[in-house]
Amino acid sequence: MSLFFSNKALLGCLAVIVALMADQASKEAVLENAHRLSAALPVVPGFNLVFTRNEGVTFGLLSGMPWWVLTVLAVLICLWISSVMLRSNHKVEVVGCGLILGGALGNIADRVRHGGVTDFLDFYIGNYHWPSFNLADVAVLCGVSLLIFHQVRNPA
Repeated sequence: MSLFFSNKALLGCLAVIVALMADQASKEAVLENAHRLSAALPVVPGFNLVFTRNEGVTFGLLSGMPWWVLTVLAVLICLWISSVMLRSNHKVEVVGCGLILGGALGNIADRVRHGGVTDFLDFYIGNYHWPSFNLADVAVLCGVSLLIFHQVRNPA
């Protein structure tokens, strides 16, 4: 049983590390090129790179809250997700939780260092732009999707 736990923990930690490193590396590249990205940089039709700072949470909600309040809330959620990950017996759940944790930790790092989250992925259709986001958000979305997929395929 302890071998499974260590393999499971390793798998979860690997998902955390991959998500966190991809997020932080991409944000560092954006910050190094912030002057070029202050105006949208077209990549392909429907997609731009752009530097924005989100001081709230998803879609700018709670943007009036102090950064440290959002950080404390995120840390508490990370602790809860960590406990879910370590108690799970399913690889899909462990990876899903790991991706959520890695993404959340990436955004926590931004809040601590910059007082807000660096966003740079700008998708649009015509004049309608989806709120910009980052790779941490992508990791969280993928992690949640894995958890939902697992729950649908394996109802309790």
